[in-house]
Amino acid sequence: MPNTGTALSGKGGVSIHSRQTLGGEMQDHVHHHDSTRDGSSDATPGGIVDKRRPGELVFTACLVIFSGVLLWNAYGISGFEALSGAGSVPMATAAVMLISVVIVFWRTVKLSKTEDETVMEDITPPLVIILALFLVAYGILLKPLGFLPTSALFLIASIKLLSKRSWGFTLLVSLGSLLAIYLVFRIVFTVLMPAGIVPEAEMLQLLRNLFKGGA
Repeated sequence: MPNTGTALSGKGGVSIHSRQTLGGEMQDHVHHHDSTRDGSSDATPGGIVDKRRPGELVFTACLVIFSGVLLWNAYGISGFEALSGAGSVPMATAAVMLISVVIVFWRTVKLSKTEDETVMEDITPPLVIILALFLVAYGILLKPLGFLPTSALFLIASIKLLSKRSWGFTLLVSLGSLLAIYLVFRIVFTVLMPAGIVPEAEMLQLLRNLFKGGA
């Protein structure tokens, strides 16, 4: 699929045009850059077909390393002792994965970078980084604080940041959602959740005793 040339017409609501031969016919590929959609669905299916997006090469390199580590760990299960060994399926799966990402990496290396995209604007804008940090903080605080306070903090901060609405709206939506999740999973399906600083199991038992006593 030889590329017959590209033309960059600018940035911010403009487009890049490229012409390629596909099955002997010339086809136009137009990539519209909309700065209002930075970090959004512009990532799917991914810019111009013959261009490499910012960070794409590093990401595929990480996939190659990750697949190699998986294959090494799969080999450690039982080695090559037998085709029906415990590690045969994990090794085969990891090998297919490694071969696939090596092919993707090789194809990615040969592509030239896009000229109208940057990592900070199109791949990981500050809002995405902040939400990723929220998730990391959620994982760290979940055990010491417990499910209810950690989830409340996460939902309030995330909804306030994303919606940019009033605190009344933020508290109503976040705490209402948390109450619904708690009722469905903790009360109906009796899923155990990290208690943390809130003695919610004791509180539930107290409520059960009150209802039993009043019945």
